[in-house]
Amino acid sequence: MAESHKEIALREIAFCESLLAKGGLNMLSETFRGTDEITAWQHYPPGDVFDPVSGAQWFYHCHPSDEGAVEHGHFHCFLRPQGIEGPIHHLAAVGVDAYGRVRRIFTVNQWVVGDDWLDAEGTIPLLARFDVQMPRPSYLVNRWLTAIFTAYEGEIAGLVRKRDTVLAAHRPPDGVDTRQDRALEVVSEFRFPDL
Repeated sequence: MAESHKEIALREIAFCESLLAKGGLNMLSETFRGTDEITAWQHYPPGDVFDPVSGAQWFYHCHPSDEGAVEHGHFHCFLRPQGIEGPIHHLAAVGVDAYGRVRRIFTVNQWVVGDDWLDAEGTIPLLARFDVQMPRPSYLVNRWLTAIFTAYEGEIAGLVRKRDTVLAAHRPPDGVDTRQDRALEVVSEFRFPDL
């Protein structure tokens, strides 16, 4: 019996993680390679990662550390279907702990990333196009993120649909557009079981 795309992607995630672990590394140590100091809100690697063939783009950033916080930061993942000069659409974010292990996948309100908004029916077809095959900052990090989008494509599509449902039901203060309401940041999320 042939393996499903999900099964292959889950094996790829495990392969990337185990290969790095053999060298005492993880997704974050690879993302921060060559970085002397990690600063909250900065994009890593500097200038983001963009694959000109697929239009996939991502950056990692962390927030100021909160005592007891499980999540170190997250990879914001986008697609530019018309290339680097075209519109940019946020697909989802992948939150990880300080060891680079996935803790959650989530969507955000438009104000968070300032992307070119697409509703769920425009966003979902872009998920399968998120394929980063670039050497920087690490081919393994790029393959790992790509595999996450493949393995969890159904869950991410559900998150994008839920994002639109939550936004449609949200009632911001008078004069504030729902997608610009700073009271609503994370709109939908899928949490992984505790490790």
